[in-house]
Amino acid sequence: MTTSSLDRVAQLSIWSGPVAPAPLDGGISNENFKVVDRGRAYVVRVADDVPVHGVLRANELAASRAAAAAGLSPDVIYQEPGILVIDFIESRAFTAADVRAPANRDRIVDLVRRCHHDVPRHLRGPGFMFWPFHVLRDYAHTLVSGRSRYLDDLPALMAASERLERAVGPIDVVFGHNDLLPANILDDGARLWLVDWEYSGFNSPLFDLGGVASNAEMDADAQRDLMERYLDRPVDDGFARRMDAMTAASLLRETMWSMVSEIHSKLSFDYQSYTAENRARFDAAYARFLDWDRS
Repeated sequence: MTTSSLDRVAQLSIWSGPVAPAPLDGGISNENFKVVDRGRAYVVRVADDVPVHGVLRANELAASRAAAAAGLSPDVIYQEPGILVIDFIESRAFTAADVRAPANRDRIVDLVRRCHHDVPRHLRGPGFMFWPFHVLRDYAHTLVSGRSRYLDDLPALMAASERLERAVGPIDVVFGHNDLLPANILDDGARLWLVDWEYSGFNSPLFDLGGVASNAEMDADAQRDLMERYLDRPVDDGFARRMDAMTAASLLRETMWSMVSEIHSKLSFDYQSYTAENRARFDAAYARFLDWDRS
C-alpha cells in the first residue's frame, strides 16, 4: 500500500464527508480499499493500465458493468482514470479447498456458464479478446527486452506453448473471465459472485475451465467431472486431451505473468516465489499432457 493511493481514495469526490479507507488483502496487480460512507460499504480499486500484461482499464470497466448487469458481479458505482469503485459484498473469498469441494462444483459451473453466455449480452463497445498463446508470445518478447533472469528457459517454454496451442486446435468462442483464481469467487452465504475482470475477454471456454482446475489443484477425476458438468455430457479422450493442453497453458501463462511482474511490478509481493510455485505446477501439468502422446 502507498500513502498516495490511500490519500487519493480518501479524497474522491463521491464521498459525503471524511472517510477512512481500509486496505484489503489479496491484490497482486492492484491496490484495493474498503470505504464506508453513510453506512454503505464500497471497494475501491486503484490501478492504471498495465501494458506489459495487456490490461486496459477501459476494458475492465466495460466487463465489470456487463457482469453487474448480468447479476454476476457487484454494481459499478464510480470510475475515473486509475480508480474503480464497486459495491462491497459481505462475503468470504473461496479457497482452493472450496473450489475442489464436490458440493460447490455445480455452483461454480453455473457461475462460469453465466460468465460465458450472459455477460456478452450486456457488453458495450468494441469487443476484446484474450488469447493465451498470444499473451505468452508477447510475454516472451517482454522478458527478452527486459533482460529477464529466465532468458535461458524461454526456448523450451515457448516450444511447449506452440505444442499446446496445436493440441487445443479450433475453439468455440465465449466471453471468458480468464483469471479464475479461487479468491476471485466470493460466497455471501446464499450465492456466488465473480470479481476482478481486468483480464476478461473473448476466449475458449477451455481456458476458464482449465484455470478453475489448475488454480485449485484439482486431480484428473475432478477436472473431468468439472468438464462434463459444464458440457452436460460425457467427454471423450480427445476432448480431455485438449482440456489438459489448455490447463497446462493456463499455468504457463501464470508462470510467465509472474516472470514479467518480477521486472515491471512496483507492488510489494514475492513474485520470485510465485514464479517458482507456478513453474512447478506447470511442469507437472505439461508432463500430464505429454502422457497422452505416450499412451
